[in-house]
Amino acid sequence: MDQIGDAAFLSRIRLLLVDDEDRFRSTLSKRLAEKGIVAETASNGVEALKVVKEKPVDIIVLDIKMPEMDGIETLRHVKKLNPEIEVILLTGHANIESAVEGMRLGAHDYLMKPCDIEQLLEKIITAYNIRVAREKKEMKNGIQKKMDYWQKHWNRPS
Repeated sequence: MDQIGDAAFLSRIRLLLVDDEDRFRSTLSKRLAEKGIVAETASNGVEALKVVKEKPVDIIVLDIKMPEMDGIETLRHVKKLNPEIEVILLTGHANIESAVEGMRLGAHDYLMKPCDIEQLLEKIITAYNIRVAREKKEMKNGIQKKMDYWQKHWNRPS
């Protein structure tokens, strides 16, 4: 099934939308909700970091150009707090250098503002699938290590 149309799948994504433009943030949040993703929102980097500390977040859609703490600085702090969070940067056309810097710092991807909702949704789904696959692999590796340990110690002659 196409994940873009799968409301049950989309409802599992814990998304944080960070943008200092109230109207843009509100409109994008409503459009994502129509698709099945209920997003937490923050109007700046400081608020975003508070949410990351207090709630589980899978994906952050993060504007680069914000007052006080810009998106690149916010990204640095997010990756220190939780490197597993996937970040999609939003940038204006004159800000490609910042987007490239963000990718170097661990952002998953970036989009130009204003962005097409379907394109953003595809990037969110891709980032979420990467995160889930990574978590499954880590879980499988942890289980395998425990099995190896117990096999080694269980089969010891007394």
